[in-house]
Amino acid sequence: MMKKRIAGLLGLSLAVAGCVETAEMASPARPNVPRVLSTVPENIKEMAAPSQDLTSVRVAPEDGCLWYLYAGPVETTWLPLRTRDGRPICTAKDAAA
Repeated sequence: MMKKRIAGLLGLSLAVAGCVETAEMASPARPNVPRVLSTVPENIKEMAAPSQDLTSVRVAPEDGCLWYLYAGPVETTWLPLRTRDGRPICTAKDAAA
């Protein structure tokens, strides 16, 4: 009985831990963490397809593309921000890189 209870609690804690979202902000000390934009520039708003929520947009450090937070009926996840014709919206790569 005790082993079943411990196994059940362990399984429950692992399931709950998988639901926790960690929000980290980029800093000079942590360049590989996505940077969340405080405000989305007007030109990005004009390019983005209308069905995307622009209240939370971030720049992915690995590709320089913008991603928005999509809150669906089952989960909340980051999706690539796309133009009206379906192309991803990305920042210019650093020429020195």
